[in-house]
Amino acid sequence: MRRKGDVLRSRLSQLLSLCLRVSASPRLLILPLLLFTAHCKLLTVAGQPGPGPSSPLYGARPSSGTSANGLPNALKQVGIDQKLNEQLPLDLVFRSEEGEQVRLGDYFGKKPVVLALVYYQCPMLCNQVLNGMVTSFKVLNFKAGEEFEVVTVSFDPLETAEMARAKKQTYINYLPAAKREPARRGWHFLTGDQENIRRLTDAIGFRYYFDAATDQFAHGSAIYVATPQGKLARYFYGIEYSPKDLRLGLVEASENKIGSPVDQLLLYCYHYDPATGKYGAVIMNMVRLGGIATLIAMVALFFVMRRRTAAQVRLRAGGTA
Repeated sequence: MRRKGDVLRSRLSQLLSLCLRVSASPRLLILPLLLFTAHCKLLTVAGQPGPGPSSPLYGARPSSGTSANGLPNALKQVGIDQKLNEQLPLDLVFRSEEGEQVRLGDYFGKKPVVLALVYYQCPMLCNQVLNGMVTSFKVLNFKAGEEFEVVTVSFDPLETAEMARAKKQTYINYLPAAKREPARRGWHFLTGDQENIRRLTDAIGFRYYFDAATDQFAHGSAIYVATPQGKLARYFYGIEYSPKDLRLGLVEASENKIGSPVDQLLLYCYHYDPATGKYGAVIMNMVRLGGIATLIAMVALFFVMRRRTAAQVRLRAGGTA
């Protein structure tokens, strides 16, 4: 550190000397100032810390050599591959938070389903996924357990029903009081064996990796909306899920069996973009609606003005008489 400080002070002295020598010409002062700014930026970039060896996604890395694609080994196998309209294997067998054996298909048939793949002892990302879900559920006009079901599955085969039950209780309590009881019936926390977990993650396109060095899983973050028949309809990425997007996704997945006419109007103006995992405005549809609204307003104004003119004519005729 002392050597770096001495070098920095020496370079600063040289720059100041250069400034003094060219002070007679103000235009020339620009050059040393630019050099000084660029030098400071390079020092700042060089001093930025990289991910440490304890990072659950990176793990310890060798001091030499780089991977072909620039990614750490732990992340090469991690990702989420969209499989829209693919059928989920509803015959898979899991354990509920009460320890009972259940089929995945038990939660399908009548309502759209929000799916999430996490593991309950995850120290970071999985909790953020669940936090994002419950935050969206809080303000969503729909209620979990009434308009839709929620199925959260652990992809760690070593986790138990007791862990699932504790996690469920935690997140049910985050909901407003009016939404807790329906959520107890409609938000399910499951565990299972490796075979059934693998079939489900493969069907969704969820690729994860267990890093033995840190004893943690490297994985992506998303939630998924499926139709009542068990087909994947929407992928919402990240750890924050827009209530508007989630509501529109549920309405579409339900084939318009839930929602209101306002939702139908919004779905005309907003379409799901698989590339971003969000709903975006369809400009032409919005222009068409704007044109229709303008035409209706003009027709209404025409009739109002016509009635007003007719009233004024009658009033004048009466006054003349």
